[in-house]
Amino acid sequence: MGSKIMNYAFLFSNTQGKMKSPVNSIQLSKLGTKSVQTQLRAAGIDTNSKQYKTVISQMMKNGNGMMYTNPQAIKNLMKNYDSDGDYICPVTGLAGMDATNIPLSQRHVIINIPEKNRQEMFDNAKREFLEENGIANGDTTKRSDVFYHYQKNAKKQDRLKGTWTLEQYERQYNKAFYEAAKAADPTWKPGKEIKAGALDGITREAIDKSLTVTMGQYGETFQRGVDIKL
Repeated sequence: MGSKIMNYAFLFSNTQGKMKSPVNSIQLSKLGTKSVQTQLRAAGIDTNSKQYKTVISQMMKNGNGMMYTNPQAIKNLMKNYDSDGDYICPVTGLAGMDATNIPLSQRHVIINIPEKNRQEMFDNAKREFLEENGIANGDTTKRSDVFYHYQKNAKKQDRLKGTWTLEQYERQYNKAFYEAAKAADPTWKPGKEIKAGALDGITREAIDKSLTVTMGQYGETFQRGVDIKL
């Protein structure tokens, strides 16, 4: 999750004859004129769609009325948005993961996460904790796969909140693993081999039940690491 990165290099200026305009070039200030709208529709662009309106809005923010674009550039950018005008992540092919202009209070909210996704996160976190002796390794972790498996089946409007919620579960699982490793060997610290069987008594169900959460209300509390219950 995060803000989208868009390339608006196609916006250009042909003032003073320094740049050659591509075929069917359109000045931004004239996009709303009847003749240009007709030209765009003839090129197969639905100028009433949310995709089109979102793209044009972004163009206006990143350029000025004297700059130019063309129908193909508009069509290419429209592919980055779904029918609701929401940005589609090029990595996952999913919409609803763009955090641009969405305040933390609307993203860091605890929502219900299916048990299968919590279990997958627990299993992955435990495996990686043991393999790396408690040290997070960004080069080998498979946690992004766990998040994707959740995101692809979640409602679009839940994806940002749900991804953050699942991350909070992951934090609690790792916290439990750390405490268990220390309990089994008081001299243990991340990087040192974990005592065999140290995590055997840790179950996801026990950790989940130890969290106190009223769904959708206590994101900030959870974010500070305060235990909350489901």
